Amino acid sequence: MSGPSKGARIYKYKHRREWYILDTGCKPRSTGCADRTDAEKVLAGYIANRGRQGVANEPANITCGEVLAIYGEEHAATVADPVRIGQAMSALIPFWGEMKLVNVKGETCRRYCKWREKAGATMRRELGVLQAAINYAHREGFITSAPVVSLPSKTKSKDRYLTRDEAARLLWAAWRGHKSKHLVRFILIALYTGTRKDAVLRMGFSPNTVGGWFDLENRIMYRIGDAERTTNKRRTPAKIPRQLHAHLRRWHAKGARWGVEIDGARVGDIKHSFETATKRAGLSDVTPHTLKHTAITWALQNGSGLWDAAGFFATSVETIEKVYGHHSPDFQESALKAVEKRR
Repeated sequence: MSGPSKGARIYKYKHRREWYILDTGCKPRSTGCADRTDAEKVLAGYIANRGRQGVANEPANITCGEVLAIYGEEHAATVADPVRIGQAMSALIPFWGEMKLVNVKGETCRRYCKWREKAGATMRRELGVLQAAINYAHREGFITSAPVVSLPSKTKSKDRYLTRDEAARLLWAAWRGHKSKHLVRFILIALYTGTRKDAVLRMGFSPNTVGGWFDLENRIMYRIGDAERTTNKRRTPAKIPRQLHAHLRRWHAKGARWGVEIDGARVGDIKHSFETATKRAGLSDVTPHTLKHTAITWALQNGSGLWDAAGFFATSVETIEKVYGHHSPDFQESALKAVEKRR
């Protein structure tokens, strides 16, 4: 019984100057390189282009690594956030890289989840990238059929939001931090507008190529810049709340160019400072995205309609109703009155 395929690799024969590429079912081919580092670069190019001869491959004749390479090189660069695809591919390749595409099935997907040992949402997102890569390769004619990736069950949406007291403690903890005063701005913007973290960190006080901007004169927040690609994450304009508008005008009057900045430079990430502030405030299970949940929940508790909330927070009506609808004072009100009404 033959052993498992070793996949493409480099090998140096005795009495031969250059390195060779060995691949299952193929004749050895010279890299033309005596240096191993140079030979590995040739190997990388060989792997990236293998299976692109213009004839669709059967799933048994192409590896998942080759399919991911095609997807990464041809499609990932065209999306709004290629980094997320790159991160998923880095997690996928150690397990799937040398596995033939024909072996993609429920059993191997479950084995990947057991091997990965990450949160269900993380593994679902990574396997979603594998499915997207397979679908792309099939659509573009690289493979004859597209195996179906078995995804972990969808986790229930988190309903964690901050109370007014918790929000005050978080703001105070951020303000007291020696190097986290910029975090106060992020928290205020997120709490008043329910904008996602990445969009908040790209907001400026004038039109720019990085992200959205605050039109202080007309009190409108544009969540996306003209040069940015649109994504399935909605970033529609919204009116700037009166309280936030006062903060923004004060920051801008002091010379601020970005909504969240340090010494005039835009802040790219607040992960560590946010974690430190939540610990200092004694809060658990709180992430930057919790601020979006909080903003929507507070709005509904204060009587906002579902349609208005969906427009203001750039979230679908279906999501607002499904995840946050029970916070509205009118939630099931007509049904409750009908049940309680005397005959």
